[in-house]
Amino acid sequence: MDTATLENLKYPIGHFQCPESITEVHVSNWIKELEILPKKLEDLVSGLNALQLEVTYRPGGWTIRQVIHHIADSHHHSYTRFKWALTEGKPLIKAYDENSWAKLFDAHTAPIQLSIDYIKALHAKLVYLLRGLSEEKLEKRYIHPEGNIEVTVAENIGKYAWHGNHHYAHIENLIIEQGW
Repeated sequence: MDTATLENLKYPIGHFQCPESITEVHVSNWIKELEILPKKLEDLVSGLNALQLEVTYRPGGWTIRQVIHHIADSHHHSYTRFKWALTEGKPLIKAYDENSWAKLFDAHTAPIQLSIDYIKALHAKLVYLLRGLSEEKLEKRYIHPEGNIEVTVAENIGKYAWHGNHHYAHIENLIIEQGW
């Protein structure tokens, strides 16, 4: 497989591109994306059978089951990062090894409905929190240990709206490719 094809499979909607200046419209649109993701994701995967859930979206990639559980795990971490940024002065967050988490027993065997239900509850809380933030709170920051990069709350909203859509596209493209 050539490099361009693999890159398209890895990043079907491209890499996250944060606007130079994040506006209220950006934030509002990103929050809406976070709000609709759980239902959109559930609708996308609800008709898949056990064998289909074990298909990878690209060579060397995760199965659909692992992707669903990863979204729950990753967005759980993001929720905590929002809380840290909002309550502490530029905290250094803890990164996690997502590939190791995806190899755990639950990511391989747990019913996806567990993570779908968790994503629904988590996003309901997250959206409620984010809609109540002032412009000042949107500028709060955390520090990511990989590169000591400062990330604002507003930017993190965009990253996780992108992240959900990124993995949604992995699954959607596989479903289309397989004719499911």
